[in-house]
Amino acid sequence: MSGPLPAGSTIGIIGGGQLGRMLAMAAARLGYRTVILEPQADCPASQVANSQIVAAYDDSAALAELARASAVVTYEFENVPVSAAELLARSVPVYPPARALEVSQDRVVEKSFLNGIGIPTADFRAVDSDEDLGAALEAFGGAGVLKTRRMGYDGKGQRLFRNTPPDGADGAYTAMGGVPLVLEAFVSFDREISVIAARGRDGALSAYDPAENVHSSGILHSSTVPATISSQTARSATEAAFAILEALDYVGVIGVEFFVLPNGSLLVNEIAPRVHNSGHWTEAACANSQFEQHIRAIAGLPLGAAARHSDCVMENLIGDEVERAESLLAEPEVVLHLYGKAEARPGRKMGHFTRLKR
Repeated sequence: MSGPLPAGSTIGIIGGGQLGRMLAMAAARLGYRTVILEPQADCPASQVANSQIVAAYDDSAALAELARASAVVTYEFENVPVSAAELLARSVPVYPPARALEVSQDRVVEKSFLNGIGIPTADFRAVDSDEDLGAALEAFGGAGVLKTRRMGYDGKGQRLFRNTPPDGADGAYTAMGGVPLVLEAFVSFDREISVIAARGRDGALSAYDPAENVHSSGILHSSTVPATISSQTARSATEAAFAILEALDYVGVIGVEFFVLPNGSLLVNEIAPRVHNSGHWTEAACANSQFEQHIRAIAGLPLGAAARHSDCVMENLIGDEVERAESLLAEPEVVLHLYGKAEARPGRKMGHFTRLKR
């Protein structure tokens, strides 16, 4: 693709959740149309997009239809089948590239990639049997977080071990589904932060200020900007995010989550090759949100400014917390965003709000 995507062109988005919804809204602001590929009809993104293809993400006929309809294709979540992205890329540009999906979908591959480009992570061991788990626990002093290597999110597919002897985890591999696992060593960290960064088609780089994140039951509760970190730690986080973007020849927005150690140094927890929950604050506290930044990047437009005009705290509305919406709207410094989901269920993200601090 040469030159910026002309106004009126159609951007394909794989995935119809709230991130796809916000991407479609940002695309419309810049004069683009959007088509969503999502098996669930009346998904949040379909309520604001121009059209929807109701089909599975790996449906070859649907992928062909998406390619014909789109000038460029992107995605809102990292569990898009790599084969689907590779198939699409034969006939239409796909950003971020399939390689980013391949790296991020497997925790062992992801951490090996990061270590290979000089970015530290927690110690880890691949686990494919109870024997592997016993050896890994022995190496890590009987403690660690056992995770599925693929498909885990919001704390799902995880089990904690503390003071566990090597034979004390017998049966855990089967109990976790008998799928490939990874044991990650516990990290003694002060706080968790994330950086939302972007790389354009021309190689330009940009990053928003790091956000300090608090999780509850494995789900992001809040993101606060500025984070309580030194300027050097903030620079190091941004430099790491840029190194990842460059190594993947990435185009679009990426979320990089870090553990901040007591001495201010960093370990990368994970990467997300997409717009990210911890960057939702940018739609309220910046002139150019992470969603617009992503559309700018994949469309070949200049990246927008990432500076914030306000300090802020973003909070997710989970399940019945969405009932706070009316009272939140009464607050003058609150920007509310609801996702159009019909049913509030425990653990389900129904919306978010950002409280600005002047």
